[in-house]
Amino acid sequence: MKNSLLILLLLLTMACETSKVEVELIVINSNTYTVDADFSKTEAFAIKDGKFVAIGTSEEIQQKYISDQVVDAEGKTITPGLIDAHCHFYGLGQNQQVVDLVGTKSYDEILEKVKKFQEQNPKKFILGRGWDQNDWEVKEFPTKKELDSLFPDIPVALRRIDGHALLVNQKALDLAGIDEHTKAIGGEIVKRNGKITGVLVDGPMGFIDAITPASNRTEQIQALKDAEKICLGYGLTTVNDAGIDRSTIELIDSLHQTGDLSIRVYAMVSASKDNLDYYLSREPYKTERLNVRSVKVYGDGALGSRGAALKEPYSDMPGHFGAMVTPVADIVSLARRIAGTEFQMNTHAIGDSANVVVLRTYSKALHGKKDRRWKVEHAQIISPLDFDYFKNGIIPSIQPTHATSDMYWAGDRLGEEREKGAYAFKTLLDNAGIVALGTDFPVEKVSPFLTFYAAVARKDLENYPIGGYQISDALSREETLRGMTLWAAYSNFEEHEKGSIEVGKFADFTVYSDNLMEVPIEQVPEITAEQTYIGGKRVN
Repeated sequence: MKNSLLILLLLLTMACETSKVEVELIVINSNTYTVDADFSKTEAFAIKDGKFVAIGTSEEIQQKYISDQVVDAEGKTITPGLIDAHCHFYGLGQNQQVVDLVGTKSYDEILEKVKKFQEQNPKKFILGRGWDQNDWEVKEFPTKKELDSLFPDIPVALRRIDGHALLVNQKALDLAGIDEHTKAIGGEIVKRNGKITGVLVDGPMGFIDAITPASNRTEQIQALKDAEKICLGYGLTTVNDAGIDRSTIELIDSLHQTGDLSIRVYAMVSASKDNLDYYLSREPYKTERLNVRSVKVYGDGALGSRGAALKEPYSDMPGHFGAMVTPVADIVSLARRIAGTEFQMNTHAIGDSANVVVLRTYSKALHGKKDRRWKVEHAQIISPLDFDYFKNGIIPSIQPTHATSDMYWAGDRLGEEREKGAYAFKTLLDNAGIVALGTDFPVEKVSPFLTFYAAVARKDLENYPIGGYQISDALSREETLRGMTLWAAYSNFEEHEKGSIEVGKFADFTVYSDNLMEVPIEQVPEITAEQTYIGGKRVN
């Protein structure tokens, strides 16, 4: 009798097990923020074919599903995979191959780094990036004098941290054909006493780009892999690369197809004639990991290099208004052309003059058209009356760490009244209904935890300023997480496939060392991404 009962129980157990649905991965005992419409929480989910197939309690999931891979999260916090809505992914990888000048505190330090780099990695053309004169004791643009002395026969081009200014030596100027008579269109060839200093702002940088040796395919692949490793380590599962050429897009696609690159990429096509002629004559290109359906246009320059186009002169440089990198007439004609396609127009606009040009142009080009989701990349300085434009379906794509990097000198550039409309994240959200959050790396650091902290606390890592910088424009933690996940996905037309942990969406998620939604905000920058999953597979 006892044996019969045991056999019956065993058969019943086996029947229950075989009735369960087999899946690729089960996660239990987690503290998961789904970022769904209700911002609900859950503790378990099941994944099959790279997508979420069930969400519920640990008991519910384990009763219905079975898997060879069960992850006990032990109470760890999980969110949808993080999306950087504006960055330079390929540029980050390229930066790993040049002189790293980020964080330098003087021109002398820059020169030492360049000398050391050249000694260890001899180059026929020295490239570097990351200097910022605003971080130096003497907050003025450097000159080429010292570079000419150190490298009289080797061209040197050192890009400012924001990418909107170059410091070059005489050899580079000679190769590019730049002299005192060269016309500066869409920017400035900086001079002192009529002599070229070696600093080029925006437009004229193109002369140097034209003579810079192109990377070979091996270097390009390595750059993409290096960038991916860094991003996955921070919990990023999708990156919006803000301006890349067809060749780079096709290389990314090929690496996706061979399995050599995992991270999902939303590619903004650089608005060159060749790129536009190729892509705008076709339908958007979409795979599970690559989405090519937007064009990146540059409106003006950057505030740090005084290239941002302002309605009134710079407060610290009377008579100087900045400049449009792309002429207004060209922005208007581009908008008309892009509006006739399925592509999205994403335009860099920093200054209040550039922003109103872009906003007015969008409004006219999109009149009568629905759900186009065109973006203003940065939307950094807005005049009070111009915020209303964002109520018409135009999306602000903003970078919170720009506020905490620029706050030390932004007031000098803008003056007290104009500064009130700068880095106005909450005001933008109230008008647009959503904000897409990114970093603009490598202009800023890759860390999404610094993005989160800057958006909520509006402070730097030294807890400055007390009370937060223009704190009325801070975002809540929920708004910030939405901006880094679902709203960013929406801005990419991808809200039905990613951005939240819901059945049917890609199983992209991030596991954290601490709960970024509850720990004291000052602790958020120290949080780490312990695990990163794309399509249900761990990639970090």
